[in-house]
Amino acid sequence: MILYPPAKINLGLHILAKRPDGYHEIETIMAETPLCDILEITEAASDSFMQSGIQVPSDGKPNLCQRAVNLLREHKEFPKLQIHLRKQIPVGAGLGGGSADASYMLLGVNSLFDLGYSVAELEDFAAQLGSDCPFFVEGGLQLAKGRGELLSKLEPLGKTVYLVLCNPQIHVATATAYAGVQPDNSRSSLLENFKNEGIKGLQNDFETSVFESFPAIQVLKNKLYAAGATYTSMSGSGSSVFGIFDTEPELSDDLSALVIYKGPWHY
Repeated sequence: MILYPPAKINLGLHILAKRPDGYHEIETIMAETPLCDILEITEAASDSFMQSGIQVPSDGKPNLCQRAVNLLREHKEFPKLQIHLRKQIPVGAGLGGGSADASYMLLGVNSLFDLGYSVAELEDFAAQLGSDCPFFVEGGLQLAKGRGELLSKLEPLGKTVYLVLCNPQIHVATATAYAGVQPDNSRSSLLENFKNEGIKGLQNDFETSVFESFPAIQVLKNKLYAAGATYTSMSGSGSSVFGIFDTEPELSDDLSALVIYKGPWHY
C-alpha cells in the first residue's frame, strides 16, 4: 500500500487562552496542500522502518509512524510491517508533515487489515499522537479548535488559485513561538472573519513575535506580496510562508530558491 500524506497550511490562526493543561486554546483554519510525503506499508515477517529523503532529526523516540503502529497494537492484533517513509515535506516548518505521516499510518493500517475503526475513532487515536494529527484523518478544509483536536469540516470556497509555498530553512521552536504570544479571546472569531471577508480577513497570531525574532521570515512574506500575492501568511508557528496568487507569478531568483511547492490549488 502506498499513501501520500499531505502538508497543511494554516490559512489563519488565533491563540485565545492558556489552558490549565499547559496547552493553548486556539482557533485555526487548516487546508491540505498538494505537497506530500510518500508512505509505503507492506506486510512482512518482522517489523522494520526505513526513512529516506529529507532527514528527520532523532529525538531518541520511535518515528511517529512507528508510534501510530504501536498505538493500534495496544488495541488490536495485526501482522508485522515493513514501513518506508519518503520525506518530502520539510521538518519543523509549520506544515504538519510528521502529523500527516502518523495519521496516514493509522488510516493505512486500518484499511490494509480491515480493523474497522471509524473516522471518529481514528481521530481519537490521532489526537494521542499530536495536536495536528486529527486534521489529517479527513483533511480538506477544516476549522480546528481546542488544542487543534476539535474539528469541523468547512465547505470549500470553490476557488482555484496558484499556491506558492516557501521555506526559509529557519527552525522556529513551537514552545518559543507560543512563549512570545499574548492570547486574546476578545476578538470576533476566525471563522466569522472568514465567512464575512474571505481569506483576506484572516491572520496568524504567531507572526508578530516570530517576525521579531526572525526578521527574514517577514522579509519573505513581503517578497511574496511584492510578487503579486493576493494573500500571504506564515503557516502555523513557522517558518514556512505561503502566497496565494490569481495566476502563476514570475518569481525572483532569490524567492524561487526558497520554493518547496508551486502550482494550481483548490480551496
